[in-house]
Amino acid sequence: MVQIPVNPENLLIELPKAIALYVTPEQFAALAAANRDLRLERTAKGELIVNPPTGWETGKRNWNIAGELYLWWRNAGEPGQAFDSSTGFVLPNGAIRSPDASWVSQERWQVLTPEQKGTFANICPDFVVELRSSSDTLKTLQEKMREYIDNGAKLGWLIDPQQRCVEVYRPSSAVEVLENPATLSDEEVLPGFVLNLRRVWG
Repeated sequence: MVQIPVNPENLLIELPKAIALYVTPEQFAALAAANRDLRLERTAKGELIVNPPTGWETGKRNWNIAGELYLWWRNAGEPGQAFDSSTGFVLPNGAIRSPDASWVSQERWQVLTPEQKGTFANICPDFVVELRSSSDTLKTLQEKMREYIDNGAKLGWLIDPQQRCVEVYRPSSAVEVLENPATLSDEEVLPGFVLNLRRVWG
């Protein structure tokens, strides 16, 4: 005999990692609106990725990175648009991604129509940061960084506090690996922005 729960809306199901859940962009938007405490992403193939809230160490590091980006943006005259880790973007390949920090140039942002901005802007940021947490695999983050570059990002920093190293991604260039750098900067993409990694490593 099958028993029907009194409130089926609260039924929980555990999905093995071998089983993927696929959603349309419209379904993803509805899920994101109903689960604001979770960081949801969608791959280009439509697979749903659920990221639970971060631990305090990762949250603190994210705050410092986004804070430094905000201070640069404000002091530089607010060029373009800067975003924190809660922002999702629809990439040209159809994936919906949420970098830990990002920036879009004014030239690219202003040509978007109101429909393209929508809930999740239809654009890949010019600059993205991914911060590795203890639950992240390096391979997954490296694939994500390559996806950003393939979809239009001009600069990406993959910051790994566990190894105290940074992988720098640029179009048409080999990945540059920096061991225990004190700061990060790129005058071509982000003139005047310097990220002090002391606040991230500590």
